[in-house]
Amino acid sequence: MAITVHHLENSRSQRILWMLEELGLPYEVKRYARDPKTMMAPPELKQIHPLGKSPVIGHDGRIIAETATIIEYLVALSGGKFGPPEDSDGTLRWRYFLDYAEGSLMPPLLLRLVIDKMGPFGWPAKGIVTKMAMVHIDYVESELGQRPWFAGSEISAADIMMSFPLEAARERLKLEGHRPKIIDWLNRIHERPAYQRALEKGGPYSYA
Repeated sequence: MAITVHHLENSRSQRILWMLEELGLPYEVKRYARDPKTMMAPPELKQIHPLGKSPVIGHDGRIIAETATIIEYLVALSGGKFGPPEDSDGTLRWRYFLDYAEGSLMPPLLLRLVIDKMGPFGWPAKGIVTKMAMVHIDYVESELGQRPWFAGSEISAADIMMSFPLEAARERLKLEGHRPKIIDWLNRIHERPAYQRALEKGGPYSYA
C-alpha cells in the first residue's frame, strides 16, 4: 500500500518526501497551502490529525505524525536503509541527532523567526536569541569537521532530520562564508538526485 504524505508547503514535511525518495518507497503527495495572511497551516489538516500540523503520513490504516517518528517508521519499513551505522558510537550519534534537530537546534531558530517578524518590538531579544542559536551552529560546525555526515561516514536519516533547521539557519543567521562545513554539507544534500526529485514532488520550498 502506498504511503500518503500530507505535505504543507515550506515546512518540515519536505524532509519526509526526501526520505521517501532516498528509500524508493511508493508514495503519493497531498499538498496543502499556507494561509497567505497568517502563514499558518490550513484547517483541513485538522481532519487528518488533531494538531493540524505537517508532516503527517497515512499508511496501512495508521496516521503517523512527528518527523522523527515518521522517519523511524520509514527506516523500519525499508528494512533498515538510512538507519544507524553498525558501530555503537555511530548508533548513538544517529539517535542523538534525530532528537537534537527538533529538540535543541530548532527552538532558538524559531524564536529568531518570530522576533524578526516583530520589527522594533523584537530588537531587545534579538541579540540574546541569536547568541543562543550560534552556540548550536558552532557545535554543528565542529561535528561536521569530524566526519562527512552526522552519524558517520555515510549519509543517513540523521542528515535528513538535520536538513530543515540548517536550511533555515543558512538564511536567518547568514551562515554563507562563515560556517564552511555546514555550507558544504547543505550543498551536498541539495545536489542529491533524491533531494531534487522531492522538490519536484513537494512544490514551493524556500530553503533549498
